[in-house]
Amino acid sequence: MSRTALLPVVADPAPAATPAAEAVKAAKGTGPGRRQRDPFFDNAKYLAIVLVATGHCWEPLTDGSRTAEALYMFVYAFHMPAFIVISGFFSRGFDLRPDRLKRLITGVAVPYVLFESAYTVFRRIAGDDPDAPFTLLDPWFLTWFLVALFVWRLTTPLWRVVRWPVPVALLIAVLASVSPGIGDDLDLQRVLQFLPFFVLGLFLKPVHFQLVRRREVRILSVPVVAGALVLAYWAAPRMTSAWLYHRDSAQELGAPWWAGIVMTLALLGCSLVLTVCFLAWVPGRRTWFTVLGAGTLYGYLLHGFLAKGSRFWGWFDAGWTHTPYGEVAVTVVAAAVVTLLCTPPVRRVFRFAMEPGMAWAFRKDPAEAARARSRDCRGGTRA
Repeated sequence: MSRTALLPVVADPAPAATPAAEAVKAAKGTGPGRRQRDPFFDNAKYLAIVLVATGHCWEPLTDGSRTAEALYMFVYAFHMPAFIVISGFFSRGFDLRPDRLKRLITGVAVPYVLFESAYTVFRRIAGDDPDAPFTLLDPWFLTWFLVALFVWRLTTPLWRVVRWPVPVALLIAVLASVSPGIGDDLDLQRVLQFLPFFVLGLFLKPVHFQLVRRREVRILSVPVVAGALVLAYWAAPRMTSAWLYHRDSAQELGAPWWAGIVMTLALLGCSLVLTVCFLAWVPGRRTWFTVLGAGTLYGYLLHGFLAKGSRFWGWFDAGWTHTPYGEVAVTVVAAAVVTLLCTPPVRRVFRFAMEPGMAWAFRKDPAEAARARSRDCRGGTRA
């Protein structure tokens, strides 16, 4: 969800680059001739947010449709893991430098406070919970991701000094899945159980994404996805989809403690495989939706009002929504709505909440001012 870093372009001529080197340049935003974002990551974020929205619109349809339940479980197995891996990848440079801490506060903490409060008001006015409490300790619906992202990024420097970061994160996730005492505060179960995907993203390099996008991987992903869909159809009436939310321990789901270990490892493995399949088919060129990738956090948080409102207001009570044609129509509408919410005009309207400047809230950092002057001087020299 983070923006791709934009670095100064080196003026010295460079030799012809290999495809892997070009991928590195693209991911860093240092392609030849001008600053740029890598369209692959923006495309991936947009397609992932569309899957998030469609998954939410399928949830009310799962009770009466095994197909809808299977699709729901299939999408939930990888849409957030894909988001989290990319978030980890773009958090690699995070440290405790003042300017980065400021961006963490204005880009994650402040939106959490504003949207958690807005969701509470929405529940009181539009929902069936007029006494919904105002609290920042119990994230509602979508805001758990902001809490998780805040915690994960703060711990980024620690993962750089750990000898085996991914296995340690995996161990933490497994232990969380068998620890009902963690409770619901700040949705720590999700923070801990999804942690391995973020840590994995921290240690990925651009060349790894280039390998995933190879033709052989795309071809191999077809039977893998087909097998996953068949497995989801088989599991739909036999398994609760709550395992895929990673917000409860095994005991809280009515299973023995050891099932938490088995299910956590199995589901994390499945999620990683399906994330690779998803990324393999993400286009690497600029498309009509590439520009929308920069606004996925807007679409993510704003569509929650409609996703929950549709339940509060009984939109899915109509019989036609539970027919095959109705399910397709609902899916198309959900994709169109979240697409609209990612567009630049919507982002301009809600930037005050999602990307507030808040210069008034922070002291000026002398070191950052010196770096800015140094960049201006170098820019003037090159000009």
